[in-house]
Parts: sequence; structure tokens; C-alpha cells
Amino acid sequence: MNSTNARYAGLLLHLTSLPSPYGIGDLGPGAYQVADWLKDSGLTLWQILPTCPTGYGNSPYAPRSSFAANELLIDLEDLVGADLLDQRQIAAPPVWNPNAVNYDGVRSYKMPLLKRAAAAFLAHGGRDQVSYQRFVAENSHWLAPYALFQTLVEHFGDSRWISHWPAPYAQRDRETLARFEDEHRHQLEVWQVLQYFFELQWSRFRAYVNERGIRLIGDVPIFVAGDSCDTWQHRELFKRNSGGFFDPVSGVPPDIFSATGQLWGNPVYDWKANREDGFRWWIDRLKRLFTLTDLVRIDHFRGFEATYEIPANHPTAEFGRWVKADGAALFETIRREMGKLDIIAEDLGLMNDEVIALRDGNNFVGMKILQFGFTLTEEGEPNYHDDFLPHNWAEPFVAYTGTHDNDTTLGWYRSLSAKEKRMVRTYLGCTEKTVVEAMIGALFQSHARIVIVPMQDILKYGSEARFNYPSTCNDQNWSWRLRAEELTGERSSALAQLAWRYGRDGRVVPSAGS
Repeated sequence: MNSTNARYAGLLLHLTSLPSPYGIGDLGPGAYQVADWLKDSGLTLWQILPTCPTGYGNSPYAPRSSFAANELLIDLEDLVGADLLDQRQIAAPPVWNPNAVNYDGVRSYKMPLLKRAAAAFLAHGGRDQVSYQRFVAENSHWLAPYALFQTLVEHFGDSRWISHWPAPYAQRDRETLARFEDEHRHQLEVWQVLQYFFELQWSRFRAYVNERGIRLIGDVPIFVAGDSCDTWQHRELFKRNSGGFFDPVSGVPPDIFSATGQLWGNPVYDWKANREDGFRWWIDRLKRLFTLTDLVRIDHFRGFEATYEIPANHPTAEFGRWVKADGAALFETIRREMGKLDIIAEDLGLMNDEVIALRDGNNFVGMKILQFGFTLTEEGEPNYHDDFLPHNWAEPFVAYTGTHDNDTTLGWYRSLSAKEKRMVRTYLGCTEKTVVEAMIGALFQSHARIVIVPMQDILKYGSEARFNYPSTCNDQNWSWRLRAEELTGERSSALAQLAWRYGRDGRVVPSAGS
């Protein structure tokens, strides 16, 4: 994002939503089809959610590891092409719901095939082993612990290491783990090979995307899951009570959306310990993500100024407190080691002057959500001074119709009161039937440097296509899927016209007087 005159537009579409005959989006033909469609649409950015392996609830924001990749994203057809699987083994996959991921079903079907391919790779030998051993050596700081963690999860049938594993394993007793590694060497290798498969496929995919003038926006969750390899390997970086359990935990306080707040339950950082360690874990985490993507969005940015900490034994978030974080020192250290980075700060929620200073002091761009702009005053009149309305935006922001946590634009509009709907139509100059197109148009013609549209809005879908309901855990979350036939030329042409008309098709728009 170097030119001050350039304007960009992009798509929000997670990889699990891509078209695929194997029940979940992957790095197969569907990913390349979307890349080609994006190029035809004049869009130059593709934002995805975290690609890390998911655990309970399937949330990419509660990963099993902040460094590893979700093995379910590996393309089976590529493994057939590498003679690691037989075509007959994938010729008749189960009949999947084309509109939603069945995570349990996909794991049952796909993981045995992936492990079989990994075993075949290990048995093959040959030149690929040299590349594989180089990958293992270069990523040993996270790869070996992750392989061991996943093998232990399978061995004990539970990822909740702190409460469900025998103490020597939970406490990482060296002799116990060394003995376990000797007894399970093959399983450990299989998990490492699967990460290598992803790395190879991802490198080809990213090169293909970049060659078409498209940059990938990655995503880093601020917190990690309590039952993750991160907490097991680096428990000293998180606050714990005298019993060794993570306490307090994360969330947000009560607001107009929830009288009891949101209890997320993630461990919170011991910033003193992180600082004494030179923020090594954070630096390694960002380095890893920047090897995979071109820009990075940081989730819940305000948590780097202060974190809302809740006692772990509380059932709701009502009685937490804000505790200062060490974001200023963290980002200074990152900048010193990694230089200037293209980072988008998810600066939504309870903002204050300190959070804004942290964002602007590091030259990070913030976010605007168009759906949030249509509010009424206490008197019930339209509030045209709302910061989320386009005429109140400044250029550095990245603007969205909505994010993965919002309802689709059509679903959102349908949920509004009559007065709010009238404000939307009046502001956008549209009818009931053209609200979604008008929202996207307002986004493109705004002053925002970057605009991002979720695929569900491009398809004009309602709440049935919503991707996530925050603070809930159900089968609907993270499951929506795109069908290949929905990537039509008509839709790409319409987007290309918008991108061209408002200078967001990759050209540099001359400044006034130039």
C-alpha cells in the first residue's frame, strides 16, 4: 500500500468456504477459480480468516496452534497427482451439503486419507525428502511441538491438556515426553508431513494469486485457545492462578448488545513475562503469518492497550476489569526487528484516546463497518454524524459492508426497525430491492483507501448465509460454503465496472493538480 493516491477493493472469503467436492474448501481447483474470478472482477485484495487448525467449535479464532495450518485445507487431488494417493480412493466422496461444511463428517472422511498420503511420502524417500527435511529444520520451533501436541491429543482423546492429561504430560516432563516421542515417532512424522503438504500447496497458490495482481490479507487472533499447543508450550506467557490454571480469562464488558457482556474464556497475556522474553513468541507468530500473506489484520486491536480480564470462575463477563497491556513496547520491538509492516488494526468496540494513539502511532490503518453507521438519536431521528457513515470517513481506513461477525447486509437490513430502514434508503437513495447494491456502491465511491466486501453480500444472500454468530457455539458458525456456479461472469463484470468507475481496479488515481 505504498502509493498515497492508490485505491483498492477486495473480497472477504474464507478458504473453508471455497468450492470443493470434498466437503470443505481447500487449496484445490476452487481456490484457483476464485483467484481468476477476482482478477476478472478488478479486485486486487483477498481477505481470509486465520488458516490455523481449529478445535472445539471449529472457530479459526480459537486455533490449536498459532503457527500450524489447518490440515483440512490440503487438496486431495494434488496428493493424487504426486502419487501419494490413488485416484480410486477419492473418486466417490460422500454426498456433502453444498451450502455448509459438516466438520465432523469432513474430518472422518479426509483425515485418514491425508495420513495415508503422509505415510506414503515417508515411505517413498527420494529428492522430496531433502525439501521436507529443510522445512522441518527451518520451522522446528513450532513444528515439532505441534506434532507432539496433536499426537498427545489423539493419544488421550482430549485437547484439554491442563485438566485431562496426566500431570507429567501436562507439565511437559522431559523424560516422559522423550519416551513418548520414541514410542510414537511415526505419528509425529505424519503430522509434520501434513504441514509440509500445506506449505507446498500454499506456496503455489499464493504465487498464482500474486501473479494475477492480487494480494492476500491474513488474520491474526489476539488471543489463543486454552487447549492449544501455544499455551501448552508457552504457559509462562499467560496469567495463571496458584493452581496453575489460566485465570483470569478474556472477554468484553456489558454493552447495548449484551447485558452480561461476552465471556470469551481465552487465557490472557502476562505482559511482563512477554516483555522479559523480548516478545519472541509474538515476533515469531507475525513472521510466520507474513511468510503466508501480504498484509495482516490484527483482531481485537484495542486489547493491546488494555485487556478486559474476568475471574475464571465467573459465569458471565459482568465483573471483569480493564488491565493495561504492553502493546506500545510490543509493536516497537516488532518494528525494530521486522521493519514497517502492512497491518490493519481491527479497532472496533470500546475505543479511547489511548487505543487511537497506539494505532496511529504505529501507522496502522483502522476499520469502518458501513452497517454500523445507520443509527438513530435518542429522539429517534437519523444520526448523520455517526462515525461509520461514509461521508465521515478519512482515507486511511479499511471499510467493509460487514465482517465475518456481522449478519449479511440483506439479513441486517431485514432486521432493522422501520425508521432505520427508512434512514438506509434515504441515505443511499435506493429502494428495498436495491439496498445491497447501494451499500456496495457507497463503499466503492467512499474516501476509504481500501474497501472489502464479503462474498455473501456480492451474492445478495440473507441471514441463511451468515458466517458467524459471536459468543455462540453451534453448527451454523464457520460453515457457509460458496458454490462454483455462483462465480458468474455477470457478477465479475458488475464488480469490474465499480472498480473501474471509482479507481479501485489497480490503477493509480492522479491527485488533484498532477
